[in-house]
Amino acid sequence: MGKGRLEAFSDGVIAIIITVMVLEMKVPLPHQGATLADLKPVVPSLLSYALSFVFIGIYWNNHHHLFQATRRVTGGILWANLHLLFWLSLIPFTTAWMGENTFAPTPTAVYGVVLLLAALAYYVLQFTILRAPGGNPMLEEALGGDWKGKISPVLYVLAIAACLISQWLACAFYVLVALIWLIPDRRIERMFANRESDD
Repeated sequence: MGKGRLEAFSDGVIAIIITVMVLEMKVPLPHQGATLADLKPVVPSLLSYALSFVFIGIYWNNHHHLFQATRRVTGGILWANLHLLFWLSLIPFTTAWMGENTFAPTPTAVYGVVLLLAALAYYVLQFTILRAPGGNPMLEEALGGDWKGKISPVLYVLAIAACLISQWLACAFYVLVALIWLIPDRRIERMFANRESDD
């Protein structure tokens, strides 16, 4: 099976996730004022939206690179991809809950649980692609030790546990994961560059 439909479907779902997140944000009503100071009550929602937007962007970027290096799609890959999209689709709900409750401990912990499960789902997708019939030795070599993929779940677990002490410490862990992934990961791009130079 070709991968075009899977990529188009995934791109559409991710675009909808971002749209739903921004629609969840409430602006002050006209009678509540129209100055920058009147935005103060929605600052937590804006911050949680910005963080979630970065995470969704990271997943979209990595998903794109992963499927650039995937030769064919099996039924297992389709289900693993849907599994990832399921957890990503919960991010708007947890983002809104966390933002509207000013990063209260329980919503902040639940947000972390969803991020953790999305990270594990991405790992399952990678594993399913690598174990598909015929394998993908070039992708496996490009991924290497995948230290980012291994440390992220650990940081999410620490963040969830930190909610018992301070939800701000938990948020610092979430921001740290985002920063780790914002540093460009050129492994798959290098793989394609090496392949082109060999041709």
